[in-house]
Amino acid sequence: MTIEDRENAYLVTHALAKDTLSRLRDVETEQVSFRKGLVKLGRICGYEIIDGRMETEYVEIETPLEQTMGERVRGLDDVVIINVLRAATPFVEGLLKAFPRARQGVISASRDEEAGRAEDGSFPISVDYVKLPEITEEDTVIIADPMLATGSTMCTVLDHVIENSPEPENLIVLSAVSAPEGLLRVGDEFPEADLLTVSIDDRLDDDGFIVPGLGDAGDRAFRTT
Repeated sequence: MTIEDRENAYLVTHALAKDTLSRLRDVETEQVSFRKGLVKLGRICGYEIIDGRMETEYVEIETPLEQTMGERVRGLDDVVIINVLRAATPFVEGLLKAFPRARQGVISASRDEEAGRAEDGSFPISVDYVKLPEITEEDTVIIADPMLATGSTMCTVLDHVIENSPEPENLIVLSAVSAPEGLLRVGDEFPEADLLTVSIDDRLDDDGFIVPGLGDAGDRAFRTT
């Protein structure tokens, strides 16, 4: 299994995940390749979640020659993927290749960068749209956002996800790159969530952007700059 337990998060260490992230970081990676890279990274992370968080069960199988025993993953029909618009859209596309029968939710949440950061390092967050499926105790809930910076957006999203819902079997916050400050904030406010990321980067700059990071994932994926 290529998920390592770090002090404040779980780290995906699969070689293909690290290779794909390196290509995403590269300033020379243009829009189509960047978007495809996020899809690929989402798929890899999805397979790692299956391997590291989900159990298998033995089942009888009839082959063309005889009966035998095989293993199947339990809980693939009990997966909820929350897309934090807009940057997570290609990331979620990749996750759906690993969880094609997942129920999907959407939350449009963004930080008000013009307002600036508060003294505690957080940003005010505006939520424009929320559409979530029912969440049950048997579910594995994956909240996907490529960037976990200050944690302000993710904490707001988590508030909406867990509001009036039972505690799911697994609650996973998935990112491509994370800043230590964001991991600490989300971990402190939502200790029931497992924080899973491909990279724990060095720091946040004065504007609240992850360094070294990969730039604005939404802008690079949708070519809006």
